[in-house]
Amino acid sequence: MLKRLFPHPYLSLTLVVLWFMLVNQWKLGSLVMAIILATILPLVTSAWWPDRARVRHPLRLLSYTALVFWDIIVANFQVAYVILFIPRDKVQSRWLTVPLDLTSPEAVSLLAGTITMTPGTLSSDMSACGRALLVHALHAPDPDAVRDQIKSRYEARLKRIFE
Repeated sequence: MLKRLFPHPYLSLTLVVLWFMLVNQWKLGSLVMAIILATILPLVTSAWWPDRARVRHPLRLLSYTALVFWDIIVANFQVAYVILFIPRDKVQSRWLTVPLDLTSPEAVSLLAGTITMTPGTLSSDMSACGRALLVHALHAPDPDAVRDQIKSRYEARLKRIFE
């Protein structure tokens, strides 16, 4: 019964949290509206989600989220340093290809989103076969190090969470 009412429980939980963040008030009416949205939206969109995302380790997902928040803070300072103190002609912007070991579409989307949310990097395209991401780095004197950091810091963790 609960699986039919909430076909995607993580999406429902996320919608409740996002609703409270948007309305910025903790009232009964806000809770009722959040529950209505968290019930109706997953039901309406479930036809486009044939398979449920399998999060094997939800606690690792929480630690991954904390890691990403920390990396966003650190990357803001790094980008500020590049913009303020490195002369424009010395900035080494690069396009790099990150080969993917992930097979879960949700994990690949989360990796691409993480790369894009982290200042100084941008995930811009995926290969036709779905086995590589094209990433732009604002300042990458060593593109292999940036690629290896993405794979070890983010992809390896996502692989343990989803696969």
